[in-house]
Amino acid sequence: MTEPKRKSRRGARAAKKAERAAPLAAEDRAVNPGMSGGSFAPLSELDVGKINDAVMDVLENIGLSQAIPSCVDAVKKVGGIYRDGRLHFPRSLVEDTIANCARNFTLHAQAPEHDIEVSDSKMYFGTAGAAVHIVDVESRQYRESTLKDLYDIARIVDQSDHIHFFQRSIVARDMIEPADLDLNTLYASITGTSKHVGTSWVLPEHVDESLKLLHQVAGSEQAWRDRPFVSMSCCFVVPPLRFAEDACACLESAVHGGMPVLLLSAGQAGATSPAAIAGSVVQSVSEVLAGLVYVNALKPGHPAIFGTWPFVSDLRTGAMSGGSGEQAILMAACGQMGRYYNLPTGIAAGMADAKLPNAQSGYEKGYTVTLAAHSGANLIYESAGMHASLLGACLESYIIDNDMLGAINRTVKGIEVNDETMSIQTMRDVCVDGPLHYLGHPQTMELMQKEYLYPEIGDRNSPKEWMERDRPKLLVEAKKRVDHVLSNHFPAHINDEADAALRQNFNIKLPREVMLKS
Repeated sequence: MTEPKRKSRRGARAAKKAERAAPLAAEDRAVNPGMSGGSFAPLSELDVGKINDAVMDVLENIGLSQAIPSCVDAVKKVGGIYRDGRLHFPRSLVEDTIANCARNFTLHAQAPEHDIEVSDSKMYFGTAGAAVHIVDVESRQYRESTLKDLYDIARIVDQSDHIHFFQRSIVARDMIEPADLDLNTLYASITGTSKHVGTSWVLPEHVDESLKLLHQVAGSEQAWRDRPFVSMSCCFVVPPLRFAEDACACLESAVHGGMPVLLLSAGQAGATSPAAIAGSVVQSVSEVLAGLVYVNALKPGHPAIFGTWPFVSDLRTGAMSGGSGEQAILMAACGQMGRYYNLPTGIAAGMADAKLPNAQSGYEKGYTVTLAAHSGANLIYESAGMHASLLGACLESYIIDNDMLGAINRTVKGIEVNDETMSIQTMRDVCVDGPLHYLGHPQTMELMQKEYLYPEIGDRNSPKEWMERDRPKLLVEAKKRVDHVLSNHFPAHINDEADAALRQNFNIKLPREVMLKS
C-alpha cells in the first residue's frame, strides 16, 4: 500500500525539480544585465570636487597638442582656443558640453534582446583588449593569436550569459595588411556574436570601407544608422595630453558615419601619466573630456562613452600591472568621476598579471572587477578572458570568468529589504508552527532561483561528493565547455545568402568552412 505513495512523492519531487530547472523569465532571474552600481566611492565628495577643479585647470591652461586641422576648426567654432600649438578648452565650454551631450542611449545589438541601455548607473560586463597571444592551458605556452581565435572567442561570448557585450579582445596576427586586419576583425566579431560589438581601426579609409559592410549587413545605410550595432574604440589621445592624428581621423569618420564611440585615454601611471594616482585620474579625465568636446563639436549629441582607462606600472620595472590593487582603485575612481559628471562611462578591469587561469588570476580579477562594477561605471571592459596584463587571452578563462561575473553582478544587485523579505511570517511558520528548518518552506522554494545564482562550472559539492565525482578540475571542466561551444555553436544571425554577398563584395579572410558545423 505504500508503493503508490512513494511513486507519488518521487513524481512530485521530479516535477518540482523540472520546474526549478526551467528557464526563468528575465525579470525573475537572480541577476540581469544592467544592474545598478555606484555603491563604492573611493573618492570623498571633497576629493571629487578637487579633481574636477584640477581637470578644468588642465584643459583651460595646459590644453592638448597635435590636434589635426579639422579638430582645431571644429573646437574653435564652439569656443576653444588654439595658441602656441596647443588646443585649449575653456571651463565654460567643457561644462556646457557635459550638460548637453548624449545620455541615456542604447548600444544596439544585432539581436535586440541583447541591446544595452547606457543610462544612470546601469552596469554591463564585456570584453576588450589587443592581446597578441592565445594562452594554451594544456601546454602552458603562449602562441600568436589568429583571426579564427577571434571568431571562436566571439562564439564563446555569444553563449555566456554574464558577458553582455563583445569588444575585440585579440589582434589577428595572421592578418598582414592593416586594411585586412581592420575589416576582418569586424567581420569575425559580428559573425561570431549577435551581441553589441566594439572594435578599432587604423586609418579612416578602413572605417569607411567597414561602414559599407555594416550597411550591407543591416540592410541599408538608414537601417544601420537607426540601429548601429558596432561601436568604435578610439585611442584618440597619446598621453600625456596629445592628440593621436590617425585615430582622430578615424574618430571623425565614425561620428559622421553614425557609429557610437568609446573615447579612450590609456596613460600608464609613472610613464605616460603621473605616478600619483590622483594625478593619473586628473590627466585621464582631462583627456577624455577634451575628446567629448571634440565629438560634440563635430556632431552635437553624438553617442560617446567616457572611457578613462589609466593603467598602472610596476615602478620597479616600468611594466604594466593590470592586476594590482592600485589598478583596481584607479579604475574605480575613474568610474566615480563618470558618475559625478553623469556621463555614459566605460572603464577596464580584469586585466590579470597572472599568465594562466590560476589562483593569482582569480584574486586579481576578483577585486579589480568587483570594485569597477560597484563604482557606478556603465560598461566594464576587459572583464573576461585576459592575462599577462592584456598580452594574452585564454578561451577557458572566458568560461571561468563568466561564472565570476555572474557572482559579482549578484553583489551589485544587493539586498532587497521589504516586509516580505524580512521574513517575520516565515520565521513564525517555521519556528512556531513548523519543522524548525526552512528547507521546504514556500519562500525558500520561490527564492531558490530568483534570489540565488549558481555557477555553471564552479564546484560547490562537499569533499565527499567531489571525491565521488573523480575530483573534477576547474580548468578541465572549462576546456570541456569550450570544446562543446566551439563544436556546436555556429551563429546564423547572418544567413548563408547574406554572408555570400559579403564575401563577394569584401576581402573576407575567415574561411567559410570554419563557420560551418561538420
